[in-house]
Amino acid sequence: MAKVTVLTAVYNAERYLRQCLDSLRNQTLTDCQFICIDDCSTDASSVVLQEYAQADKRFRMLRTPVNSGLAKARNLGLQFAQGDYVTTLDADDWLAPDALERACEALERGRAQCAVLELVEHYEEDGHEEVYSIRSAKQEWSGEEAFRLSLDWSLHGLYVAERALYERFPFDDTCRLYSDENTTRLHYLYSEKVVRCSGRYYYRKHASSMTMACSVCRFDSMLANVSMKRHLEALSLADKQAVLDFYECHRWLNLVDCYWYYHQHHDAFKAEEHQEIQVLFQQMLLGIERQRIPWSLKGKFGYYPFRFYRVFCVCEGLYFRLRKWLGR
Repeated sequence: MAKVTVLTAVYNAERYLRQCLDSLRNQTLTDCQFICIDDCSTDASSVVLQEYAQADKRFRMLRTPVNSGLAKARNLGLQFAQGDYVTTLDADDWLAPDALERACEALERGRAQCAVLELVEHYEEDGHEEVYSIRSAKQEWSGEEAFRLSLDWSLHGLYVAERALYERFPFDDTCRLYSDENTTRLHYLYSEKVVRCSGRYYYRKHASSMTMACSVCRFDSMLANVSMKRHLEALSLADKQAVLDFYECHRWLNLVDCYWYYHQHHDAFKAEEHQEIQVLFQQMLLGIERQRIPWSLKGKFGYYPFRFYRVFCVCEGLYFRLRKWLGR
């Protein structure tokens, strides 16, 4: 057994990997388990992982049978987790030396299920750093409060949590991108208490990130929303309908945001990609539960959930032109 298990999925991260692994090896909390999952890297990442596993028994190296994406790789590692608590560390990020110790102290002192780390964004181009501003003055939240704050990332998703939460809700791997974020939100929702801690997570921001690239993968966020909605519908919650209403508003706002992205980057997509994207929008529009969206939102210009794609496109096109004209 260990106090904390850290899951690190690795894909072609050789350039940054030693800094990541050194930050684990140098933790002031020594009672740790570090599970590194090589997702079929084609660079020397696996060589680096083997080196650390041979030098330090706290490291364990696993390998996916085929390149599977972040969530599936993490789920493979989760099968071998032994820590009382579990967290994740991306292969191009790193932790402050006392991050895990401070997280455990916060969890035990606050009798909480999740401890939110202090997120420091490190900009690769010029090396400057900024502390992520959590848009809440509170030091602790109920599970539902944390869930709601996480929908627009007023509360980010980097935290240490009880292993039982990960066992109940492993990483959602229905999409290659974005669906793993659903896991964060379910962990928050099913926590009695979520607390802040002062342990620092350093998040590297660079242009090569999958989420930064202009790609049809950007629209996976809508599919991830569908997966999350199914999770919520299947759960037993005292105020389930209120949570579903709130989430449907979030889902609709994301759909509009995705169409804005499509509108801005229209020329970047190939003909077959346009067809794929437009079919997806049609499917998403048909699935929106309009009765859950309040008139305070759908009464706004550009935010009425039309069922038919062509009507939606005309309305959004007018709305976007108006936004551009107003300089927003």
